[in-house]
Amino acid sequence: MAVKFAGTMNAINRGLDATKPTKGADMVEDWEAALAEIDTPGAKGILRDLASLRKQLEKGEPDADRVHALLHRLGAATTKIADKADKSQDKLKALGEALTEAGEDAPDEEDDVEAAASPKRARKKA
Repeated sequence: MAVKFAGTMNAINRGLDATKPTKGADMVEDWEAALAEIDTPGAKGILRDLASLRKQLEKGEPDADRVHALLHRLGAATTKIADKADKSQDKLKALGEALTEAGEDAPDEEDDVEAAASPKRARKKA
């Protein structure tokens, strides 16, 4: 997991705009695999958002507003579950804060939050 933290934090520190979307999608896949076996409250929501982020990054031209909204939400969720982690709490908190900051410059956060609610997901639950 340390390599995942280092790679993700390096990408954030360099500036996510400098990271190729395909490389970002690869990083997201690594995180999805790492979180797949975790049964911590909040992990499933993070996995859903990671899947949405990966799909955006795999597109020819990702929707920047959607990506920023997802980063912001992933950051908040990661920070929230950091206290429940057995280890790497400090790294998870730092990652969560960095993701939140990376997503903060989304111009229409209200619209992005609505889109992030994904009516398709809501129908599946019902």
